[in-house]
Amino acid sequence: MKFAKLAVAAIALAATPALANDQVVAGATVTGPEGQAVGTIVSVENGQAVLDTGKHKVPLGVEMYGQGEAGPTITVTKAQLDSMIDAQLAEAAAKRDAALVVGAEAMAADHAALGTVLEINGNNVVIARGGDEANKVTLLRSHFDATDHGLMARLTNAQIDAAMAAQGGQ
Repeated sequence: MKFAKLAVAAIALAATPALANDQVVAGATVTGPEGQAVGTIVSVENGQAVLDTGKHKVPLGVEMYGQGEAGPTITVTKAQLDSMIDAQLAEAAAKRDAALVVGAEAMAADHAALGTVLEINGNNVVIARGGDEANKVTLLRSHFDATDHGLMARLTNAQIDAAMAAQGGQ
């Protein structure tokens, strides 16, 4: 299951806002407009309720849920929600793949310089750290995102260093 970190508030889930919906709690089954189960709320923190559809874990603002006779509701079906998330993930992957090219400069998750893409072999991406071809690291394609600031790894340099140290520097 993938955790969609993408903003979902704009996907037409305009449930009647409830200022305080005490039905939005971990473990609650959420139903759609046809009364069918959409998923289960797995956590509620900081105004976000994570809805597990069985395919995706989708963070939605608690205000996105309506109140129903049997529990919280949203205005889309499970199939519609999964389809929206699939489309968002595909779009993000396409943007990442377009930015992930040999010669591209990549930054780490903390916006520090990571290095230059030297090679791409399937899902393996070889980075020359700091532009130094003698200091290479291989990351997975899924470790990268395309952002407004360019190609960004989902890891910090410190996390990469710790992982390499744990593997004996390989």
